[in-house]
Amino acid sequence: MSAMSGEAASGAFKVNSLNGLDTASAAAGHVAWDWPRSLWNTAMFSGAIALGPLFFSWSALAVFLALSAVTLCMGHSVGFHRRMIHRSFDCPKWLERMLVYAGTLVGMGGPIWTVRLHDTRDWAQRQPDCHWFMRHGKPFLLEGFYYLNFRIVLDHPPQFDPGPEIGEDRFYLFLQRTWMLQQLPLAALLFWLGGWPWVVWGIFVRVAACVSMHWCISYFAHTGDPDDWSVDGAAIQASNVWWLAIPTMGEAWHSNHHAFPASARHGIYKGQIDLGWNFVQLLEKLGLAWNVKTPDNLPARTGLTPVSQRALEAVGHEQAELARQPAE
Repeated sequence: MSAMSGEAASGAFKVNSLNGLDTASAAAGHVAWDWPRSLWNTAMFSGAIALGPLFFSWSALAVFLALSAVTLCMGHSVGFHRRMIHRSFDCPKWLERMLVYAGTLVGMGGPIWTVRLHDTRDWAQRQPDCHWFMRHGKPFLLEGFYYLNFRIVLDHPPQFDPGPEIGEDRFYLFLQRTWMLQQLPLAALLFWLGGWPWVVWGIFVRVAACVSMHWCISYFAHTGDPDDWSVDGAAIQASNVWWLAIPTMGEAWHSNHHAFPASARHGIYKGQIDLGWNFVQLLEKLGLAWNVKTPDNLPARTGLTPVSQRALEAVGHEQAELARQPAE
């Protein structure tokens, strides 16, 4: 996931958490070893590769699939991305915290780290130039090595302020400090229910697979040509990656998301499966989500160039008319 809304929500919360962009630079910086995440990812991948085959069982595979679906869909896609970062729908605070906790269980990082990484990468990719680390231009395996083990340190970074609804939320601060440790209660429950096979497949294999899904989106969705819409002046465009749509819960419809980042719906065309959107629809039917934003009800925005006819058919009248106007 990597696209900010560029719009500030009402009140103290800001969808875009970055300030000082007039003096920030996305191009100059160096790559540093991110040792906590490097060691964590190495442990998860090593455990998955070494222990996964030894502790395989059909019930363990079922646990892996079920927990991956729940944490990726409810947690990462809906909780972290569509709700906490983009505010693409409203919901009760208790539900938001539940979804964010599920996102933390994915095992990629804490909620505040996720907001900062997301917004910094997206801001950088939308500049006319950005550092190679955020361009995703290296070969796939080398890109994955950097993704799992390193971080970018910009010489002139933007200021980060997620707002009090995130940055001062005690529960989110707790999750940020303890995001690795949050696997322990789940591991204990899995061991009690199914022994070591459930632990290995429910923790090590699941975390390694979920991190891999995010890595694949970061790479494949940013190394192709734009679909339907292009973002004017952006160094990096986005593509829709159909074969990743189901395992990423709709996050792979990334060209759509770059065009309409505030939308709760990423798969906006016929046949584009978006399980995260389906979950938001379920919440809406239950009365637990409201003010749900989609491309057809979002305010028209400049800086988008349509590259297909169906692009104009999926948006509201004002956006379509704006897109038809010749560039100055």
